Amino acid sequence: MARGQNCFLQHFAGTLLFAAVTTGVAAAEDNSAFVAAFDRFARHSEIDALTAGRLLIGELGCTACHPSDDASLNPRRGPRLDGVGNQLHPNWIARFISSPGKVKPGTTMPALLDDLSPQTKADSIQSLVAFLRSLRDPFPEIKGTAAYPVPVDFWTLGDPEQGRQLYHQIGCVACHAPDDTYETPIHSSAPLDAALAQLDPQQLKEAGLLSSARRVKSIPLGNPAEKYTQQSLTFFLLDPHRIRPGGRMPNFQLNVIEAANIAAWLLRKQPASAAEITTTEAAERATVNQGRLLFVKLGCADCHNVAGIRSLRQTTLLKNLDLDNKTNCLDSRGYRLPRFSLDTQQLSAIRTAIKHVKSQEQSSSALNRLELRLLSLNCLACHERNMLGGVGRYRKPYFETSRPVDIGDEGRLPPPLTGVGRKLKPEWIAQVLQGKGKIRSHMKIRMPVFAGNNAKSLPALFTETDGEHQSPSAQMVSDDQAILTEAGRQLLDIGCVQCHPLQGDSLPGVIGVDLHGLGARLQPQWFHDFLLNPETLKPRTRMPSFFPQGKSQNQTILEGNTERQITAMWTYLNMAGSVPLPAKIAQARAQNYELTPADRPLLLRTFMDHAGTHAIAVGFPQQVHFAFDSEQVRLAHAWRGRFLDAQGTWFVRFAPPARPLGENAVNLPTGSPFAILKDSDSLWPGSDTRQSASPLNTYQFRGYRLDTSGIPTFLYRTDYFDIEDYIKPEGRELVRQFRLTARVSPKPLEHIWLRAHQAKTLQLTGHTSCTDTNGLRVSVDAPPAQLGFVHCVKDGMEWRIPLPFEKQQLIKLRYQW
Repeated sequence: MARGQNCFLQHFAGTLLFAAVTTGVAAAEDNSAFVAAFDRFARHSEIDALTAGRLLIGELGCTACHPSDDASLNPRRGPRLDGVGNQLHPNWIARFISSPGKVKPGTTMPALLDDLSPQTKADSIQSLVAFLRSLRDPFPEIKGTAAYPVPVDFWTLGDPEQGRQLYHQIGCVACHAPDDTYETPIHSSAPLDAALAQLDPQQLKEAGLLSSARRVKSIPLGNPAEKYTQQSLTFFLLDPHRIRPGGRMPNFQLNVIEAANIAAWLLRKQPASAAEITTTEAAERATVNQGRLLFVKLGCADCHNVAGIRSLRQTTLLKNLDLDNKTNCLDSRGYRLPRFSLDTQQLSAIRTAIKHVKSQEQSSSALNRLELRLLSLNCLACHERNMLGGVGRYRKPYFETSRPVDIGDEGRLPPPLTGVGRKLKPEWIAQVLQGKGKIRSHMKIRMPVFAGNNAKSLPALFTETDGEHQSPSAQMVSDDQAILTEAGRQLLDIGCVQCHPLQGDSLPGVIGVDLHGLGARLQPQWFHDFLLNPETLKPRTRMPSFFPQGKSQNQTILEGNTERQITAMWTYLNMAGSVPLPAKIAQARAQNYELTPADRPLLLRTFMDHAGTHAIAVGFPQQVHFAFDSEQVRLAHAWRGRFLDAQGTWFVRFAPPARPLGENAVNLPTGSPFAILKDSDSLWPGSDTRQSASPLNTYQFRGYRLDTSGIPTFLYRTDYFDIEDYIKPEGRELVRQFRLTARVSPKPLEHIWLRAHQAKTLQLTGHTSCTDTNGLRVSVDAPPAQLGFVHCVKDGMEWRIPLPFEKQQLIKLRYQW
């Protein structure tokens, strides 16, 4: 080992200096470690220096080397490295270890080798990379189900354009930079944003609106294409906490195809992999061992978990650090210590926080712990609390609703956290943080899930900080429950249901938070106070006051007594589901002409976007439905849940196409399923509209017949064979059975072709199933006599299977999505 390196390691094993904080001062803020909340709030004096310093101590991992009794200062640990050899490109690892801040600007990873000679540094990097490459934990096995199939090698199926859409819609751009070419929907400006556009900087400062007008910097992504493989980035997006249990990247609960799509978008500029240096097995083994020793002695295990390696550092407690000693690592630039790139403001904040720790014995208050946790998790990138944070002014256009309606910022932006511990029950807050409390289905942004230990304390902290009046309100009056329930139903009918759904039903055009289950979510006192004066508890809300100056606007219900009316509404909402619906919703439900299959399937001839003007929609009591295009004789569309609304089809001339009322919709392959081809590479009939279909492939639809249970069998024919097409649900999938009967002697043709699946990208699973990038899997129940294959065409891929031309045969397909 080189002498310089040996001195470096001996120094690192010492305990006199505090090694988790840098010695270097950045020349400019652009070169300093980027901590999102510090950059957004501390740089503009919106949080005090003490809070800012405490934030940095945790986010930079200072207490990994210098523990503190204050749990709110626990260090953010670095990524778990057990599988890093499978996950990251070795060339990127080498460059990152050599110069972290240059390879990924803003990184909180310190430089460890800057004081070594060039040769010693190069040797150290080679050893560390060899050791890290040897850490090859396998990727986890993702098991699919019939409802949620997992294609083989799903990480190769990503669609960059789909990933681009997801990246800009589900919330990634709340923290990371959007693509300048992405077109956002046009939203009418909120009054505040309209005012900001009219004021100059001095006027903004005088009005205290500089924070609202300021452009929020993005958390740097570096260059993912140089760092990750398609497989490793897809698996990371699926479960960030597996790699970074202490990290701030949340889990957006993506399915495998969504993760693959976003990965494909982020890796769209994937460079060609550079050739790796090869060594002999003995030399590689020696280098790995040297790297393992160096990893331990450098103190890497203080921040990173690797199975079988423990930190050997003897630490100095945070409160015992001597900041006046000239050899401490905040001031000295001559000692070989881990060096973050910190600027003067960051260093000053850290000093302020350490001095406070040294002078304070008691633990931080709940308010301080909550504030610090929200800042460290960057919750304020999306949510506003006490006039701090919220979605940045220039990021708001990326927050969309699932339907093109204008319900203002309140309906499309994440809700404020001001007083949320007073508003929500802690059990509900916990459900939301676990990804189980979803009541805003109209918003495309997703509430992410943070690693358990990071968010576990939040419900209690919110309640402890905000939770005044947690017991049922003294104003909630006692009255006969039946009287209160009926009065509450009438009051909701007059007001609430004009804007809110209830139990999934609503008046036409209503979009918002469903009031069902409200009693399990809200604190009764907050509900009471909010109804009396919405603007006080939620500034700029669109919620009107039905009790101006505390007086009811309806004097006929419960004698106009405000407290009794509020109690009645609370009582009714707590019993919703077991009592009659408000009259307007009940009437709307009766008059909306929604078709709901009960005992038998329902059929509706209609117009549909994906099934054309000759669509036959078939709904089943199992809540699995499909649409058949009788003009193109194909299964066109499938979905689950609610069926269709027939009002437009039955009563409205020139009505727009009928749309499924359910969810989990999937479009099925275009074109007819069977064809006669000259050879296996021939263009599928109908694929090119400039060519007319051959008479051999001209289909004649001959209607359908119903079996005793009401399920249709679609009938169609060509010059060569008759086809009976029978489709029904089994569980959550559709099963389709074809019966082919030859109309001529089989001698002229050796076989016919079945196109079982078609999409932009397909993945064949064995010989019996094929999956597209949207998660639609098509399977053949019995292996065909001749194996099928995936055929590449101009606009995608086709799964073609040759079938013998026999007098009669059965083919069964299954559709899973």
